[in-house]
Amino acid sequence: MIKLALVQMNSTVGDLSGNAERIFDYARRAWQQGAHIVLTPELSLVGYPPEDLLLRGAFYRNSQLALEQLATRLGQFTGLHVLVGHPFARDGQHFNAASVLLDGRILATYCKQDLPNGHVFDEKRYFESGHEPLVFAVQGVQFGVVICEDTWKPAVPAQARAAGAQVLLVLNGSPFHMNKQHLRYQVMRDNVISQGMSLAYANLVGGQDELLFDGNSFVMDSHSKLVAQLGHAVEEMQLVDFVDAQPQPGQLAAELSVEAQVYEALVLGVRDYIVKNGFPGVLLGLSGGVDSALTLAIAVDALGADKVRAVMMPSPYTAEISWLDSREMVEKLAVRYDEISINPCFDAFRATLAQEFAGLPLDATEENIQARIRGTMLMALSNKFGAIVLTTGNKSEMAVGYCTLYGDMAGGFAVLKDIAKTLVYRLCSYRNSLSVVIPERIITRAPSAELRPDQTDQDSLPPYEILDGIMQMYMEENMSTETIVAAGYSKVDVDRITRLIKINEYKRRQSPVGIRVTHRAFGRDWRYPITSRFQD
Repeated sequence: MIKLALVQMNSTVGDLSGNAERIFDYARRAWQQGAHIVLTPELSLVGYPPEDLLLRGAFYRNSQLALEQLATRLGQFTGLHVLVGHPFARDGQHFNAASVLLDGRILATYCKQDLPNGHVFDEKRYFESGHEPLVFAVQGVQFGVVICEDTWKPAVPAQARAAGAQVLLVLNGSPFHMNKQHLRYQVMRDNVISQGMSLAYANLVGGQDELLFDGNSFVMDSHSKLVAQLGHAVEEMQLVDFVDAQPQPGQLAAELSVEAQVYEALVLGVRDYIVKNGFPGVLLGLSGGVDSALTLAIAVDALGADKVRAVMMPSPYTAEISWLDSREMVEKLAVRYDEISINPCFDAFRATLAQEFAGLPLDATEENIQARIRGTMLMALSNKFGAIVLTTGNKSEMAVGYCTLYGDMAGGFAVLKDIAKTLVYRLCSYRNSLSVVIPERIITRAPSAELRPDQTDQDSLPPYEILDGIMQMYMEENMSTETIVAAGYSKVDVDRITRLIKINEYKRRQSPVGIRVTHRAFGRDWRYPITSRFQD
């Protein structure tokens, strides 16, 4: 019987010593439990994706030195095969690689063959493709090694099978988006299991800027049966027994709802962005609305109440229920809460600009001044105390420009940047199903920016069910306007929303990074020109 330790670890990009120590600790624990193989994720030694660090020669040299030192340290665990992902330089070429470390040495190195170059990936910018399979034996069983994208087509698994592989070990840096896990299962069944191999799939977990890696590592036997499943958005290890190249039943993590998946992903993304970048805490503007309420709940779940500060900044148009609901929520969550009126600043701006604006009606200018005063106050508190500002805008607003540059867009991290408004409500309900922290009135009241009397979002926008449906089809699914209209949306709404998406690209380019949870988010996935006269 062969014991394989499946590790989904949270690497930090560039932290070679910290990542190596993490790998060593997992290997030690696995060896103590009788493991023969330890499988870690893609580029586990350096974190993923390193982006343009991969253009620096020192990054490769330091990575190789860290790998060699790790191999030496692991030598004390006699007979333990540890698979480590790392960048690799050879003869002037650079590769995304994985090495088998055994008894104090580097036994063999595999170079990734299929390099992804779409969506959030641009590996062809950094790496060359490998060409050779890697198969090694443990107790007579042949284990093949591949990396992530190699399994998304059948050719590389077939090459490993032809080289004798009975079990395929897959190192992965596969980012999260909703419903991706079932896609992974199907791809593995189509391209690996169909060729008669069982497999172990080790995926990264953790946040890296806007990308979120969800873990969800798993093991399948050669009959397509899922025999082991690690958890979602948690760092952990599971040992799985193999008998005659077939994995034996292990633990299966519970399948989560989409809302639970997304919520836990957001919590992990916030925690890793704040902790890995060394911020002492966060602060945010609490408005009494649903977006800031959800952001506050996520921040507290990610960091603890002592690392979170909420600031209510009322204007002449702030409703009394906004005060009451905000106070109720912060009392439930036990976070620091301050109320700072923007009225004196707003009056000063209007007085200063009175001569310039004489004879002109009130419009979005005065609304945006209020938002910018709030943004300035939050950034001043951030500068003074070191906490990073979390912005609270959602994907629906970002899509159509229902946000203010240097106002509610001012901050360091956009928690809900890829969360459509309709999903915001579902996430609030999910969070309250765990324990009620968001007052029900915040969820049920009509959404409003409260920048003019009796304002609601639907004064300026179609209902969010319509906006989100059109946005998803146009922006996420790349459908034509004709197809969207044929699906039942009015041409007026489709033309209006798609136009707003196009003309607000300049705003989105100036927004903070935020967590990606769909298969197409604004940012790395969406690269439209600001200056363009193209019409569909």
